[in-house]
Amino acid sequence: METLANLASFTHSAELGSFSAAARQLGLTPAAVSRNVAQLEQNLSTRLFQRSTRKLTLTEAGERFLQRVGAHLDGLQDAIAEITGDEGEPMGVLKVSVAQVFGINHLLPLLPGFSARYPKVQIDWQFDNRQVDLIAEGFDAAIGGGFELTPGLVARTLAPAHIVAVASPAYMKGRRKPATPADLAAMDGILMRSAKTGRVRLWTLRNAAGATQTAELPASLVFNDPAAIAQAAVLGLGAAMIAMADALPYLERGELVRVLPKWYADAGPISLYYASRNLLPGKTRAFVDYVTEAFKQQGLAERLAGSLG
Repeated sequence: METLANLASFTHSAELGSFSAAARQLGLTPAAVSRNVAQLEQNLSTRLFQRSTRKLTLTEAGERFLQRVGAHLDGLQDAIAEITGDEGEPMGVLKVSVAQVFGINHLLPLLPGFSARYPKVQIDWQFDNRQVDLIAEGFDAAIGGGFELTPGLVARTLAPAHIVAVASPAYMKGRRKPATPADLAAMDGILMRSAKTGRVRLWTLRNAAGATQTAELPASLVFNDPAAIAQAAVLGLGAAMIAMADALPYLERGELVRVLPKWYADAGPISLYYASRNLLPGKTRAFVDYVTEAFKQQGLAERLAGSLG
């Protein structure tokens, strides 16, 4: 009878196209995954993969075997996880990627409670404003927006990524409050330059009625970091278009105000990304569940919705 490790190594290698990618997802070495697959082929007396230095391709027999085994393997893994999940304590290194400002404002405050509940999980978090390749770079999870959902990757929505116009109360003092995005042209703009394209990002705003207009903020100041943009706005240097996730602490402290409270831009969802549920390590499952529950308890989805004004 085949072991679950051999079958899991085979199905993950087939789905991801390489032993290395399967190894990262299973928490094994590439050599171990290769040995498991070789043992499976020996036991079946059938070659399941055509191997080359560049590519791993299923044979015809391998295709048939994957179709028969794949659907049943998930059920076996779920059954084993259900029986053993309460007995094993999550442990190991938890490698997570998160945008810098979002991570400091909204993820880092969850760490004391998470570490108290799961003391054997070692934290390795990277605060970086880029989209990582979870599988290729060995991350257990990432929080952000716009990640490509490659095979084996799961996305769980945490909150909306809404962009809003903000300024400091001191900057707005004595100024006429704009009624539409076009009125922003009369203000000093603090804008964001994309590190990827080198272009200044322009936003199209919408309101509850469905009307849309382009924000007309002039480029008085241009930065490439959202934290710098938010701080410049707090200093009274102008108005800025920033994510509600970045603006929320300043808005709640009264250091910034919404310039156009009825208008916002939708940049998609903020999601928690992690590898397929198949053989999901206990440390990752604990992190996913803890963060999801914390966001619900704190009402962050509603607090980060710029559409609520």
